[in-house]
Amino acid sequence: MYQLIKPLLFKFDPEKVHYFVTRNLKRFNRFPGGAALSRWVWGIDNKRLEREVFGLRFKNPVGLAAGFDKNAEMIAEMGNLGFGFVEVGTVTPLPQPGNPKPRMFRLPADSALINRMGFNNLGVDVAAERIAAYRRSVKPGQQALIIGGNIGKNKVTPNEDAVSDYIKCFDRLFDVVDYFVVNVSSPNTPGLRELQEKGPLMHILNTLQQCNSKNGISRPILLKIAPDLTHSQLDDIADIVKQTGIAGIIATNTTVDREGLTSPHKNEMGGLSGKPVAKKSTEVIRYLYEVSKGAFPIIGVGGIHSAEDAIEKLNAGASLVQLYTGFIYEGPGLIGRINKEILKRK
Repeated sequence: MYQLIKPLLFKFDPEKVHYFVTRNLKRFNRFPGGAALSRWVWGIDNKRLEREVFGLRFKNPVGLAAGFDKNAEMIAEMGNLGFGFVEVGTVTPLPQPGNPKPRMFRLPADSALINRMGFNNLGVDVAAERIAAYRRSVKPGQQALIIGGNIGKNKVTPNEDAVSDYIKCFDRLFDVVDYFVVNVSSPNTPGLRELQEKGPLMHILNTLQQCNSKNGISRPILLKIAPDLTHSQLDDIADIVKQTGIAGIIATNTTVDREGLTSPHKNEMGGLSGKPVAKKSTEVIRYLYEVSKGAFPIIGVGGIHSAEDAIEKLNAGASLVQLYTGFIYEGPGLIGRINKEILKRK
């Protein structure tokens, strides 16, 4: 059904379509029986899909990547479509509008997107309140979705003060999320990727680890990295994981590479996602898994448009996978196809 309406949706501005689709999905789920129907059509419940990763039990290994639900508006609805976990954000301490529009572009000939959103979000307080409201809505005996909090810094915060922004988000979300993701790899906030250098990154992660205890509870902290890192930089990343004791890596964010693109919007500034990043992302996963000898979990994201794409990342060393651009191009049926293929191969 999604493939029938996709050509119409793709005639309009991508950001406007995103809000149109999410608003109507929320409306549908509010109708009597709407949520149950969504689960019946899209969901797959099978104990063999469950995964235990960094101390958390996931209903299935297919998650929604950060960037789709920036303000924690769609958690229940995404669960009803079959996702095993949802990562909200990127959230920043203060609300910010992001970069000027237009800031998202489809590249249909390349099955890709370019975005330069710039961490547009309503701020960490709004996200925290909405996640808490979702948790209160979960009925006794019903399994709540695993929720990740992807955190970043405000655009106006200089890099030397970035750690304070990450701490603010960490403290505010600590009681409502299951894991954290430190985002220093978006290409759309000026200077942010400089924080991927070993010194600044060690400082941020060590500081968060020092704060990572509340009433005897700690949260897994993951680092989201770019697909454009060299092997030497990836060696540093593996060493940073070991030294700081964080839980794992998300590989990867969007790329700044434009090699091989054919679509009219190919030269737009921003981060490229979708099929063109698939190989790069998988190579990063494989390299980190091999160099670390599987010492830490990796969540694989980037260019997953089919069940085979997801299996390739799992075979390369990923413990879980996430969708974003593939979800937009292929629709919610992709989630079920991946889970069915995983069950077939077990």
